[in-house]
Amino acid sequence: MDKSGGKDGPSLSNHLVVVVGGGIAGLGAAQRLCRHPGFRNLRLLEATDRCGGRIRSQPAFGGVIEIGAHWIHGPSKNNPVFQLALEYGLLGEKEMSEENQLIEVGGHPGLPSLSLSSSGKSVNLKLVEDMSNLFYTLLDQTREFLHVAETPVPSVGEYLKKEISRHMFDWTEDEATKQLKLSVLKTFFNLECCVSGSHSMDLVALGSFGEYATLPGLDCTFSEGYDGLTNCMMTSLPKNVILFNKPVKTIHWNNSYKHENFPGETFPVLLECEEGEKFPAHHVIVTIPLGVLKEQMEILFNPPLPSRKAEVINSMGFGTNNKIFLEFEEPFWEVDCQQIQVVWEDASPFVDFEDELKDIWFKKLIGFLVLPPLESTYVLCGFIAGLESEFMETLSDEEVLSSLTQVLRRVTGNPQLPGPRSVLRSRWHSAPYTRGSYSYVAVGSSGEDIDTLAQPLPTDSSSPQLQILFAGEATHRTYYSTTHGALLSGWREADRLISLYDLECQQKFKP
Repeated sequence: MDKSGGKDGPSLSNHLVVVVGGGIAGLGAAQRLCRHPGFRNLRLLEATDRCGGRIRSQPAFGGVIEIGAHWIHGPSKNNPVFQLALEYGLLGEKEMSEENQLIEVGGHPGLPSLSLSSSGKSVNLKLVEDMSNLFYTLLDQTREFLHVAETPVPSVGEYLKKEISRHMFDWTEDEATKQLKLSVLKTFFNLECCVSGSHSMDLVALGSFGEYATLPGLDCTFSEGYDGLTNCMMTSLPKNVILFNKPVKTIHWNNSYKHENFPGETFPVLLECEEGEKFPAHHVIVTIPLGVLKEQMEILFNPPLPSRKAEVINSMGFGTNNKIFLEFEEPFWEVDCQQIQVVWEDASPFVDFEDELKDIWFKKLIGFLVLPPLESTYVLCGFIAGLESEFMETLSDEEVLSSLTQVLRRVTGNPQLPGPRSVLRSRWHSAPYTRGSYSYVAVGSSGEDIDTLAQPLPTDSSSPQLQILFAGEATHRTYYSTTHGALLSGWREADRLISLYDLECQQKFKP
């Protein structure tokens, strides 16, 4: 057997594999490959100075907060992130309990402990619960359109509004109460925008919405930070595998490239980094977020991506969901309060605000999660999605703090309420190597498009196979937008390469 990597191609133990991106998909792929004897020449190029990607825990307020991924969604036996966290001993007894793993929440957030309106009054929680039941009953109905030939309307938002209009005929309350119901429903629309990562539910395709799969289990968090998981994955890799601060400028592929470190050998792929350093490869696993692919695919790939894959990248949805953390010296909420909803009484699912973003951006804020008390400080975590969220990123900390102080004084009815003493927030849209938060199936795209995005290149059999493979949450058809979807996609592409290796082994050693 030729082990020199000459004219017959790379030797079986000498496949040069480069993983682009050190998020959980890239780490998962690298970890899987490193455990296989056929892949000893592996590099992971990370554009920044840290691994984790959209998993980003940060020391703050005397504890740890999650700038990115917050929960393990569906922590149960079929969730690979949950299983990996168990393997590394990163979860507490409650999170590991069998009782928690069996709870079915259907992917829907829990009810708020407190609902505050823009008139400074508390909203009756029974009314909030009724509107929640209506909203999520209708949302669950959208799954019925998964396999129909033609949907009644293109988007989830249009379907929900159409059905709400029908239900309104049965409302018998006074006009003020009917308007309050619509305002509460608008908050649930905004909440679902955060869940979906979209600016509006009118942008989310109805036909494919039911393809997204949820797992059983009560969503749980990492008490020491989500990045404990990615740090464990990172430290399990050989020391020379990860190279930081290596943003890839161009992936040259489907050619014969030479490299001074490998005289006499040619490679189908050559990666060129921003600072000019070049890495040859037989296979590249690209785990770059969809937002960056949208922005950079024309310069990132040479030759360009096939037109169908480029169309899919352009048509798929990728939005922004940001967090705003507010630190208080004293809480204005009760000890057992876990979630505060904010309701704007002039809002309705049927009417979009037409004011300039600078005047109304904060109205997209759905409310606040009450974080567990930290060292003599109290923290609320607000969530905001869409164009308003992206606009928020352009403001200074002082402007955000001032706006939200006024919002809190207004909804609590207390003009003297002490404002937060500090603010900290995510800026996922401005981040050059993410350009948003996560993917969704947009109107004009479908689940088949996700599979097209995940398809390796080249697609013809005459060229060296599996030159470029694609992973990341946007490439998982049923678990897109999740960390477990991202991890599974990394494993999928690693297994694809392992299968190729095993096939080569069989062919080389045939008697």
